[in-house]
Amino acid sequence: MSSITNTSNDTATTSVTDTLRTTVTDTLKTTINEAGIATVTLTRADKHNAFDDAIISGLTSTFKRLESDPQVKLMILASEGESFSAGGDLNWMRRMASFTHEENLADAQGLANMLYSLDRFSKPTIARVQGAAFGGAVGLVSCCDIAVGTQHAKFCLSEVKVGLVPATISPYVIAAIGQRAARRFFLTAEVINAQSALELGLLSSLVAPDQLDVEIERFCQALLSNGPQAMQGAKSLIFEIASAPLSEELIAHTSSVIAKARVSAEGQERLANFLNRHKK
Repeated sequence: MSSITNTSNDTATTSVTDTLRTTVTDTLKTTINEAGIATVTLTRADKHNAFDDAIISGLTSTFKRLESDPQVKLMILASEGESFSAGGDLNWMRRMASFTHEENLADAQGLANMLYSLDRFSKPTIARVQGAAFGGAVGLVSCCDIAVGTQHAKFCLSEVKVGLVPATISPYVIAAIGQRAARRFFLTAEVINAQSALELGLLSSLVAPDQLDVEIERFCQALLSNGPQAMQGAKSLIFEIASAPLSEELIAHTSSVIAKARVSAEGQERLANFLNRHKK
């Protein structure tokens, strides 16, 4: 069951708290404000925002809906309560334990598809990490472009403790913290504190709890001041060249990308404005 609420403000602002549209389900809340900031919030605080197949499906459909919404300029992934997310819900894990291989494969594909949708979301994404993120939740944070946390944030790749492997999240976590760190934390299941997460690159910024939304607002303002098409192109470029060997084909491709950006409508307008502001 879901509901949609429309609200309006006399003065348009870019605050993450000024809501224009809200969509609410039993486990998720999505808001879009007048600046085009979408905030997707896990609302299962009593369960430490643990997710199951239904929540995974809800996140997937939400990401796809926001991806295609022209009003949305960027997305914040957040959660209510003291924990960001405990990862897999225990009841879901119990059900999976009795699944056949084929059923487990289909279930795992659902999680993999959700993570891919978040990772390849073409607009900027920010994770708001106010507390613990365990198991699959580390994948959620790794899939976001920017992750802002407090000293209460902590992370654990806990799968091996229960005889599992952090498989579906592995491409994103390894991309975030590197192979060497992954080899340690995938195997030890140690808890990673907020400062270590910052040093590893899992967090982009570490702030006091009362500064969490202030810091996210700062990132939002910076992102909203940039060219939307240019940011989408830059994000796509990262995925294209991250693991590609340096070659004549790659050099030609990057040259083509910048040439297209220079002659695009957005590129022409923004470059002209920049040059006009810096006339001798």
